[in-house]
Amino acid sequence: MEVVEDTNKVSEGNESEIKSDPTDSPSVPEKTDEEKPEGGAAEGEKAEGEEGEDGEKEEEQLSEDAEALKEELDKIIVSPPEPQKVEEIFDPADFPPSYKDNLPKELLVLQYADNFRRQYVHLYRDRKPLFLYPVNECMVEKFVCTTIRPTQLPFKELYNWDGAAEFVADYLDFETLEPAYEVPNRMLSPTTVLSRQKGNCFEYSTLLASLLIASGYDAYVVNGYATRETCLADETREICPLLKKKEAAKANERKKSMKKYTVKPPKDLRSKFILKMEARTVAEEKAAEDKRKAEEEQRVLEMEKPPPDPLHGLRVHAWVIVLSGKREVPESFFIEPFTGLSHPVTSSNYLGIESVWNNFNYWVDMQDCSEGVGIISYDLGDCTKWEYMFPGLDKPILQIPEADDDLMLDDDDDEDKDKDVEKYLDMPPSWVEPLCLSQRDYEMRCPQGKKIKLYKRAKLEKFAHYLMKDGLVCRLSVFENRELTDLIMIKEFYQHREDKLHSRIHNHCTGWITEGFDEGRSHCLKEHQYKASAPAPENDRTMVFFNTARVDGLYKRVETPTEMTEHYIDRDDFLYYKHVIFGRRPKKFVPQDEATTVNPRPIVKMVVKFKRNTESAANEDINEMVFLCSEDKIQLTYHTEQSNIAASTRDFVKPANWDEKGAILAWSSEMHGTFQVDPFCKSTKQVTLYELLLLLLRQEEKAREQVRESEEEVRELLAEREKEETASELEISVYDTERNEKSRQHRKEVEQQLLEEEMRKEEMEIDYLAPFLAQMGDPDKISRQQAYKLKEDCLADLKQRLIDKANLIQARFEKETTELQKKQAWYQQNQVSMSKDDEEDYLNYCSEAMFRIHILELRLNRHKEIAPHKYMALEQRLRNDPRLVEYF
Repeated sequence: MEVVEDTNKVSEGNESEIKSDPTDSPSVPEKTDEEKPEGGAAEGEKAEGEEGEDGEKEEEQLSEDAEALKEELDKIIVSPPEPQKVEEIFDPADFPPSYKDNLPKELLVLQYADNFRRQYVHLYRDRKPLFLYPVNECMVEKFVCTTIRPTQLPFKELYNWDGAAEFVADYLDFETLEPAYEVPNRMLSPTTVLSRQKGNCFEYSTLLASLLIASGYDAYVVNGYATRETCLADETREICPLLKKKEAAKANERKKSMKKYTVKPPKDLRSKFILKMEARTVAEEKAAEDKRKAEEEQRVLEMEKPPPDPLHGLRVHAWVIVLSGKREVPESFFIEPFTGLSHPVTSSNYLGIESVWNNFNYWVDMQDCSEGVGIISYDLGDCTKWEYMFPGLDKPILQIPEADDDLMLDDDDDEDKDKDVEKYLDMPPSWVEPLCLSQRDYEMRCPQGKKIKLYKRAKLEKFAHYLMKDGLVCRLSVFENRELTDLIMIKEFYQHREDKLHSRIHNHCTGWITEGFDEGRSHCLKEHQYKASAPAPENDRTMVFFNTARVDGLYKRVETPTEMTEHYIDRDDFLYYKHVIFGRRPKKFVPQDEATTVNPRPIVKMVVKFKRNTESAANEDINEMVFLCSEDKIQLTYHTEQSNIAASTRDFVKPANWDEKGAILAWSSEMHGTFQVDPFCKSTKQVTLYELLLLLLRQEEKAREQVRESEEEVRELLAEREKEETASELEISVYDTERNEKSRQHRKEVEQQLLEEEMRKEEMEIDYLAPFLAQMGDPDKISRQQAYKLKEDCLADLKQRLIDKANLIQARFEKETTELQKKQAWYQQNQVSMSKDDEEDYLNYCSEAMFRIHILELRLNRHKEIAPHKYMALEQRLRNDPRLVEYF
């Protein structure tokens, strides 16, 4: 600012000099060679010496005044103005009175906080001022503790800290503090932050603390200092949470107990010196490899290290701390509101703490944070480490007796102390309205339904439910380099798909696509893995099924152009493995679409394996059946006995006419070969072997049909997946009335029917003239005489009905009165000999009879009052009837 003012003064002085000396204007320096429009090669390509001479000539041509003007003008530096952040203005009329005014108790708390602030500034002049009572959206000062509004929203995901933190991080857009080293002057309420879907770190933390406290966590808002990356939510040097491997719990290895009679292992006869030298060599190689890896990691860390921050340790930030104890939290931890991730209390992302607060109290950190927050104690009841504002409200205060005399107090002194107990100022209720969030806003999750986060070699995109037509809710792109140009893999996650697809992983390095499905599909498909370049049938693919939902118990099917392998679980026939080898398809001129059905791949070999059936002998329980279709052979392998190391086998050669229908198969001993492990086993009869061959031929045909069914199932699955990807329809719950078009249409139809029914009722009101017109034969036109007769008859009929109704009420009244009188007379006669129960029954009857009589009396009186009005209303209606109006 000083430079600008000086230059302005100088420019004003020079203006007067320029006006007084007009001869100075021609002394402007000539254009250089670069500024001339055209020039020859000799002029345009000068040597350095020649340029220096030209510069001297130009300087000689300038006058003293012009030189002074040039120097003064060079001092003037023009810099474009930086855009200033304009705070959003709110209309106080849109907020309730608690936002615009302070109650007397709130004013008292503000005075208490101001007194605390003045004492703090007086005692600690080198520390920054506390963040106590910023203004809200209505420019009214509010204490930060009363800004927290614990509210439990009706969404189960927000009941746990990770779900609430992730929701706050996704639902809001963050705003940086300006300047970064000062606390904000204004802090909006959590309700306003939810409605505008953006806020700074203090507003983020206040909203998150409100949700956590309402869910039972011991949560606090922390005001302190953090690194630049944390304050700016820069996660480009962090690994994406979806890529972090979950730490597997290590199982405790049980040591084998040495039994008394266990055979001792043989002695190790190797040279101990040689073993020692080999171990030393292995250790040296491992140390060298570890050193090389450490150096490489250090080099990568140095390359990825962020540039130095000139405001390191000065950037103000706010986050949330959850202390252990409540909700079974074992250890205290930090929650970063911008990312929704948890950090240990020793995290290097946070550099210092000024104060913490919740909805009950405010604490100031009195500990040294020069070495970070790792050594800070979070026992808020320790007065030597945390200075509280309101004593005795939340955390128990550690009390230490000052002298031994305090332990020898008399009972009278204790009584006096009980009488003189100091009454502390308690916290007023929150001035913020209860948090409110609709189901639609909760499902949107992100501002405008989309949010992009950048991580180390990864990009994460989040979408609101039902925003994308294909049900995409999350997409993670993994790259090879930090510039995010070399794509490695894409992970996509879906919701509400009718085809039950929940994830798709496309590995661009290998070309494989892996799709995951939920339960409920027609073929019970759980996972489908295939190559993106060859999605058609009879290519490399792996299918995993929900075996418990399938009748055949199929768990996995692995297919290649020449092979197919199927794995089964929990089958009654103990089948668990089936492997098929296909041959080259013969060339036939058939349409390309029908090539797989009309001209299937020939089967060369089939291998079927079974688990052990303990109900039969191992020598008779088949373990493996091999059908050599190209060689017309069948090989059997039986299970192995526990006492044997080999298994029995049988080989069959199929007859020449085995594939003819209805043919009689010939049998000879040359068609069978066997190997029996047990030499004492009885030989099998030829009839039994012949029947076994027939059974194997039937099983081979059945296995062949199952292979064709598997191929057809694969084709159906792929055709179905192609249709589903083209349509990509989403499921909508019947309870979602906003998105369910069928439910909305049904509701509109019901409302329309009710409206039409009401209109029909209004149109079909009682026509009092209808029975009297029927007596006259429903004439087309009514004469005057007929009109008068209709009127008189209608009114007479109403009069008679009103009289009859009054007489009916009177008759009932008289009947009840007569019965009561008879009952009273009976009571007078039998009163002396009446039992107590009979007397109670009499009293109950009298009470009920009097009640009925009273009701009949009221009805009769009301009828007498209403009857004349009904008569007059009908008379007026008849006068206004369009059929009689011309005669009255």
